[in-house]
Amino acid sequence: MTKEQERAHASLPCEKCPLRKRDLFRDFEQGELDFIGRFKKGDLAVKKGATVLVEGAHNPHLYTVLSGWGFRYKLLEDGRRQIVNYVMPGDLVGLQGNLLGEMKHSVEALSSMVLCVFEKAELFSLYREFPELAYDITWIASREECMLDDNLLTVGRRTALEKVAYLLMFILERSRQCGLIGNGTVSLTQQHVADTLGLSLVHTNKTIARLAERGFLKWEDGGCRILNPEALAELADWTAEKVAKRPFL
Repeated sequence: MTKEQERAHASLPCEKCPLRKRDLFRDFEQGELDFIGRFKKGDLAVKKGATVLVEGAHNPHLYTVLSGWGFRYKLLEDGRRQIVNYVMPGDLVGLQGNLLGEMKHSVEALSSMVLCVFEKAELFSLYREFPELAYDITWIASREECMLDDNLLTVGRRTALEKVAYLLMFILERSRQCGLIGNGTVSLTQQHVADTLGLSLVHTNKTIARLAERGFLKWEDGGCRILNPEALAELADWTAEKVAKRPFL
């Protein structure tokens, strides 16, 4: 990430973290909160379009998304891109690099983002001193694996109409849960849709047009506005995730 792509941002105390106010996330015990406050080294503000993490790079940091959103992706040598998942407020970014030594994927900001920064070297202190927080990290990694399973099923077995419907519902519901959007508009391009689903841009465009003809959605300059989420969910065989209180760092 270049200096032009990032800028200084006043660090927000963990006690005032806005994610703690959301029903989606579990709160911390006071001892856990004190530790996270020491574990956190600051906030990083990232501009839209910036590459947050680069595949193959070594990074001394671990991040929690505080605001905004982005996507994880891998590239082939000829430049073709596969988006593997999307990161939203409360998600942990960079854990793979911390455990394996280098990143196996890249992360790009879809909007301006603010990230909480943690030191990789202190992760082991968390495991030693707070097993509950260590379990939380395991839960986060397990949830990511479950989402990737569902995304692989979508790419491999769903029809083009079902693929687009599923992806839009997946992003819409996750965004609503973490307070990212509230008006039913998913802010991404058709190229992002194509790169997520393994479709050509032409095929993606035609598929979205068919969904628009049915009154399910409307594609606008700012992204996709979902007009009939119930019909879209039925087409995708989508079932909203039922999680009581999910952890975050």
